[in-house]
Amino acid sequence: MKSPAKPLILVINPGSTSTKIAVFIEKKCVFESNLAHDSKDLKRLGGIIEQSAFREKLIRAELARHRVTLENLDVIMARGGLLRPLPGGVYAINDRMLADLRGCAFGEHASNLGAILARALAGERKIRICIANPVVVDELAPVARITGLPGVERRSVFHALNQKAVAERAAKKIGRSYRACNLIVAHIGGGISVGVHRRGRVVDVNNALDGEGPFSPERTGALPLLPFLKFIRAQKLDDKQVRTLITRQGGLLAHLGTNDCREILARVKSGDKHAQGVFEAFVYQIAKTIAAGAAVVDGKVDAVALTGNVLKSAWVRQRLVKRIRFLAPVFVMAGSFEMEALAQAGSDVFAGTCRPKKY
Repeated sequence: MKSPAKPLILVINPGSTSTKIAVFIEKKCVFESNLAHDSKDLKRLGGIIEQSAFREKLIRAELARHRVTLENLDVIMARGGLLRPLPGGVYAINDRMLADLRGCAFGEHASNLGAILARALAGERKIRICIANPVVVDELAPVARITGLPGVERRSVFHALNQKAVAERAAKKIGRSYRACNLIVAHIGGGISVGVHRRGRVVDVNNALDGEGPFSPERTGALPLLPFLKFIRAQKLDDKQVRTLITRQGGLLAHLGTNDCREILARVKSGDKHAQGVFEAFVYQIAKTIAAGAAVVDGKVDAVALTGNVLKSAWVRQRLVKRIRFLAPVFVMAGSFEMEALAQAGSDVFAGTCRPKKY
């Protein structure tokens, strides 16, 4: 399947209801599969970590279907989960990392399964198993951590893997290295994160998990605190219900009954004024957050990069670019580049041009 000089790399990217896998020969994709999981099957298994064996079995079957043997793999790269805050980069999967992920020491999320699955599939074989730019990449400037309440600090949780990959591409488009320019990257998907990349470090970014930033297809984004407190009391919501509301039941879904932007756009085109107003506000809040990021680098923005599946909508793209194009050149890279970014990291590890950090 591969030449002796080129590594065979397995990439694993677990999501809440699916597991994406891909096999690369160096940087060339051999195949990519999105293994969908029935929510009822997952619920019967219990928590996220209890899904490991179920997902592992499906991955093994898919590899066998494509005639890929685990013995031939040189590198396994996995999406990083909720770990302690880390600088960006590639990290070798070790026992300490696995213990934190299995124990959900820093939170429970499907991404926690990435390294766990990589370890299980590697078995006792001496192959490289790593993660790259996990969601907890933390390069925040000290001033970005301070809030208006001592004891409550902002923390960095965002789409680090895709943001870093897109930032590298944007830098190349303007003929600069990533570490020599200032970029604003907005990942616009089920969650939305807007990061300010100053010379290779994400020095400010909204926490896409905890409810900061603009509202998304299913997240509330930042809310007026006192009215929200009143709402919680009126609805008699407990902590778990509040978290679910903020992260799964807010945004476009709460306003319009769906988080599918294609369906919303169809309603807008049919003359639904309410849908149009909410969708306009959706774009407006993203644009406002992007523009605010310019202040972090004193207005010296070399480029803005837009990424994520929502950008596949021309309606959203056109309106968003129109609002922010005064800042700097705008590059739209719809979709996600996570699988390619992991494969690139795996190739670099195999070639020895990247030495994995220790967790």
